[in-house]
Amino acid sequence: MSENIEKIKCLIIGSGPAGYTAAIYAARADMKPIMYTGMQMGGQLTTTTEVDNYPGYPNGTDGTAMMTDLQKQAERFGTEVRFGMVTKVDLSDKVGGIHKVVVDETKEIEAETIIICTGATAKYLGLESEQRLIGGGVSACATCDGFFYKGQDVIVVGAGDTAAEEATYLANICNKVTVLVRKDYMRASKAMQHRVNKTENIEVLYNTELDEVIGDNVVDGVRIVNNQTKEKQDIAVTGVFIAIGHKPNSDLFKGILDMDDVGYLITKGKSTKTNLPGVFAAGDIQDKEYRQAVTAAGTGCMAALDAERYLGALE
Repeated sequence: MSENIEKIKCLIIGSGPAGYTAAIYAARADMKPIMYTGMQMGGQLTTTTEVDNYPGYPNGTDGTAMMTDLQKQAERFGTEVRFGMVTKVDLSDKVGGIHKVVVDETKEIEAETIIICTGATAKYLGLESEQRLIGGGVSACATCDGFFYKGQDVIVVGAGDTAAEEATYLANICNKVTVLVRKDYMRASKAMQHRVNKTENIEVLYNTELDEVIGDNVVDGVRIVNNQTKEKQDIAVTGVFIAIGHKPNSDLFKGILDMDDVGYLITKGKSTKTNLPGVFAAGDIQDKEYRQAVTAAGTGCMAALDAERYLGALE
């Protein structure tokens, strides 16, 4: 492996809105970035059929098409986009140090800067019918997809603050929101529970789980089950929002980079700097509050600017 080590200025790990935006800015700054896309080119957004809330698309677009547009724009300025997975990292703790990575367990790269844009993966229940209808009425983001269910009946699965927030957000758009809570209580903060309970068109069903999502190509309804009585019931809904959390894709950096107890990378202040010099993080890997394409793109821009300034200070 060591005979053909590739030496580069800027390595971008991940290919969602954060990664591609970082690539655009880094390429325009003559950093000659190389991007490794990971196994899901374009990231989470490629599982979204319609994107209506990203600036610059007055008629909307779909997630895959938008990521293709961003990739072409990054490549136009000289970014080299490669399909592959970073499998090992050896990051320097010295200013001006060289960061070593291994791609697909075979190729070695030495980079002066690294921008991590590996994102976070929405947690799902794992039902076959749920997985089959992701993008066809099953979603993990009410802010992203709620608009498409205006005036309709939907369900939210979850019991924490995220589920409560999604439910109250959807209640302003939808006709009725039914929240399925697996236990006999919600884990959400008291303030969020009060908001849910005060909202007239939200119904909370306790001790209730999603048994099946009904529909061929789109959601027509759900089958729910009371886990105490085992009684099953079908509900006609057009949207199913799974709000049981996200898992940041940060396993590669455990014990190396600072992260919170869930695994989100910690960045310094308003910057994208991690605890190691020359290593930056952007997008959902470090943002558990907003998780939007436009905010991910914004931090991608920041990361490229931070990396450019870091290299400039070394000269």
